[in-house]
Amino acid sequence: MSLKSFAAKIFAKTTCNKIQKWAARPVETQEKVFRELIASAAPSAFGKDHDFSSIKNHEDFVKRVPVRDYEALRPYIDRMVEGEEDVLWKGKPLYFAKTSGTTSGAKYIPLTADSMPYHIQAARNAILCYINETGNTRFVDGKMIFLQGSPILNEKNGIKLGRLSGIVAHYVPKYLQKNRMPSWETNCIEDWETKVNAIVEETLKEDMTVISGIPSWVQMYFEKLQARTGNKVGDIFKNFRLFIYGGVNYEPYRAKFEQLIGRKVDSIELFPASEGFFAYQDSQKEKGMLLQLDSGIFYEFIRADEFFEENPERLTIKDVRTGVNYVMIISTNAGLWAYNLGDTVQFTSLKPYRVVVSGRIKHFTSAFGEHVIAKEVEEAMRQAIESFGVSINEFTVAPQTEPGEGGLPYHEWLVEFEKEPENLADFALKIDRALQEQNSYYYDLIAGNILQPLKITKIKKDGFTGYMKSVGKLGGQNKVQRLSNDRKLAEELYKYKV
Repeated sequence: MSLKSFAAKIFAKTTCNKIQKWAARPVETQEKVFRELIASAAPSAFGKDHDFSSIKNHEDFVKRVPVRDYEALRPYIDRMVEGEEDVLWKGKPLYFAKTSGTTSGAKYIPLTADSMPYHIQAARNAILCYINETGNTRFVDGKMIFLQGSPILNEKNGIKLGRLSGIVAHYVPKYLQKNRMPSWETNCIEDWETKVNAIVEETLKEDMTVISGIPSWVQMYFEKLQARTGNKVGDIFKNFRLFIYGGVNYEPYRAKFEQLIGRKVDSIELFPASEGFFAYQDSQKEKGMLLQLDSGIFYEFIRADEFFEENPERLTIKDVRTGVNYVMIISTNAGLWAYNLGDTVQFTSLKPYRVVVSGRIKHFTSAFGEHVIAKEVEEAMRQAIESFGVSINEFTVAPQTEPGEGGLPYHEWLVEFEKEPENLADFALKIDRALQEQNSYYYDLIAGNILQPLKITKIKKDGFTGYMKSVGKLGGQNKVQRLSNDRKLAEELYKYKV
């Protein structure tokens, strides 16, 4: 065992003992975070506007601070972007993580001196929990690659801005610098396809042991490696043992990954975002990711089926239950207050609190009142893939409300297969039945002849990649929308239909 491996085991044990202490006291931990957030932000413009000095408990907070999304919080953020201090949090942010996708252009998510360390700490602790549980440290002496955005940062009124993954690249610990891939020069390449090709050439002869990134983009890297060499990824990187991912559910990609790698590898799931690092998989044996209750984030939860009501109840950690779909609301030491992240989660455990990401509150299919969510379609696809031995590259689901010729409407699944089923109709039926088992509303609509069973439209090889490239979202942290409540994405993908 190397000195680095030995030190990693000791550090992992010490860190996990600390994690277990706050995880065993979840309510007290969150109350402490809440008090510290309110006290720290009371002198800020937002704190004064919302009378933080008189907030004593969660009930007071609910009365004074409504739930907001980015657009509602934007007047304050615009003031920060212009260089004003003490707006949402004390002082100025260290960075703005710049993202796209809102109705009015780019979003500027603040990262502060108080919040930034937790982004780094959570990613590190996920690996340390893995080491502590498995005892596996063989990977620490090899090369590690993190497929991410460019680390080149711009500046606006004295505050640096860039993609979150690019900002985080500036915080790689010194002890990992020699192990880290790709090179700084390659990481700065903006064009994603050019960048992946350069990464292939750089890593081809290295001892890669850890690979990390959004599954769909890591898959592109693996395919290019295989095309370049004619070998399985596991044969090219014989010591590759750990895949770290976030952003999307890995299960629809797992069969394809194992085919590309040539064997199974352990994986760690992360739940990071520009707004905070919320959870990570702390155990290979348990389902779900450990919610970070001690990271400067106060959590509230609103039942997804009540979210669009006039005054839905805002629950704290002590009130949640397993198996319920919640919209996650956050208040953070970066100055986001009662902020609707847009993600929905379900708790898999309350001792400790572990979650799975179930989808996006705006991304669902409910054109007929079925309210199908991402977790359900991904589980249905997983079951079908497992039963039929197929593999897919990507898929999305949209409603077909006007099927023509008097036919019943249906859900259309647009699927890019790597290995197709011998009988597509049977494959579609398996998915449909698995979806009915999970969603009683969908079952009732099928049983009542309101909907006909789903239909699959095949998309050409690299069709989804072509679409993402056409809208300027190829690579990095971008991902395909899993569910739509309209036909916009489906109609665009028809350009790539088989």
